[in-house]
Amino acid sequence: MDKKELIKRCLFFLAGLFIASLGVSCITKADLGTSPISSIPYVLSLGFTPTIGQFTIVLSILLILGQMLILKKDFKKYQLLQIPVSVLFGYFIDITMVILKWVHPEVYYRKLLFLLCGCVILGFGIFMEVLADVVMLPGEAFVNAVSTVYHRDFGSTKVAFDASMTVIAGGISVVMFHSIQGVREGTIAAAVVVGMIARFFLRKLGFMENMLRTVKEEADKKEEITVG
Repeated sequence: MDKKELIKRCLFFLAGLFIASLGVSCITKADLGTSPISSIPYVLSLGFTPTIGQFTIVLSILLILGQMLILKKDFKKYQLLQIPVSVLFGYFIDITMVILKWVHPEVYYRKLLFLLCGCVILGFGIFMEVLADVVMLPGEAFVNAVSTVYHRDFGSTKVAFDASMTVIAGGISVVMFHSIQGVREGTIAAAVVVGMIARFFLRKLGFMENMLRTVKEEADKKEEITVG
């Protein structure tokens, strides 16, 4: 991968990161819960001064430390790129929450509409991050570390991880507010739907990866096919 392609992939990744943060904020503003990975930061932000974005950064750092403990010497230096990415993602969430500060749906069908829009936007952002293939976000990287070291299926581990985040967020909510806040049907819907949407975009728009490749790489690839 040459410098030009790396720059294109990084810019594409950053755009996807911002779009994903917009999706998280849209889901949150629907007031039907938030995405599983954001449920703990959101619940904490309801009871303390730091924002959902700031708590997202803290949770991300903890997940990176968790990867270090699990992977030990197999934790590669490049994976530390998750730290600046986590900081950016946290700030992007706070920025998009401000952008959407006017959104306060009161009727249930409007809440569902914002939830669906948020899931589609988040799914598209994840699709862009995966296509860019620069670095994994801490949540997915933690799941990948667990599934690799303990020889578990990634999909099943991801479901267990999302369920754990949701249960912990619910527990924190009960302790803090004596009721369930920040975790609702939207949390479950996001857990089920977002991955499906991301995979749909990967199937239909996977060809966009060609835009990220350099002309030289495309020529080399064609030459390999011709020789083969």
